[in-house]
Amino acid sequence: MELLQLQYFLAVARLEHVTEAARNLHVTQSSLSKTIQRLEEDLGVPLFDRIGRKLHLNAYGSSFLRRAERALFELEQGKQELSDLSKLEHSTLELAVTTASTLPSILREFRRKRPSIQFHVQMLTTQEMVTLLHRGEVDYCLSSPPVVGDDIECQIVFMDPILVAVPKGHRLSDRSSVSLTDLRDEWFVGVKRGYGTRDLIDSVCKSVGFVPKYVYEGDEPARLSALVEAEIGIAFIPSTARNAREHIKYLQVENHELVREIALLWHRDRYISRAALEFREVVVEYFEAKSNQTM
Repeated sequence: MELLQLQYFLAVARLEHVTEAARNLHVTQSSLSKTIQRLEEDLGVPLFDRIGRKLHLNAYGSSFLRRAERALFELEQGKQELSDLSKLEHSTLELAVTTASTLPSILREFRRKRPSIQFHVQMLTTQEMVTLLHRGEVDYCLSSPPVVGDDIECQIVFMDPILVAVPKGHRLSDRSSVSLTDLRDEWFVGVKRGYGTRDLIDSVCKSVGFVPKYVYEGDEPARLSALVEAEIGIAFIPSTARNAREHIKYLQVENHELVREIALLWHRDRYISRAALEFREVVVEYFEAKSNQTM
């Protein structure tokens, strides 16, 4: 059994499509198919049920996939550990976030300390982030809500109050706080379902007897302030994402503990480089300072 066979198998197993897998691997379809066939011959069992160019993992393939992912994961961790021990800097820190409002300040502080380290940041839904986390493909995730799992370490770093943003001139703009029931007839702008803050808000609103009506649902939380200012709708916005726009008023939510937990997540078995450890220190220190400001 060859390492290349495992890498090709993993690509096909995840996509379940020969054409797409070959494109991602930058190899021909015939080369990919022959490599998978040799692997199946070595193992003595078929790993896929074939329907044209579409492949579906069968019971043998699903069982082998778990082992193959683990084997390649361990090899990658060994590579990273040796690189770190030989004092070679990691070129890129892999990050995934479901909450990006605090990221610019955190990255700026870390870059000040480690200017040679580059970043690759992905803004994802909770489920997309968890998939990468389980695979060990990211160093850290900054997530709301927190995620629990056998292979996931979870550290709560901040309790972030959620505010109601309304445009100046709105019927509620002369108030400093508002109850959720006062909002039942309002139109909202927000992120799509699957993002932690949206799911939390919908759940809490449902508990008091209404479902928020959205005129805009997107995947870029930073746009919400501009939409509120343009009077397209009002929004639930975490305090860390508050934008100092002149024509927006932020209101506290009465009678409900509408707070999101921000957590730092990492794979329990992923090798943590010195650069990654320093990044974690920066994150913790940043949120400790922010907590002290709110006390």
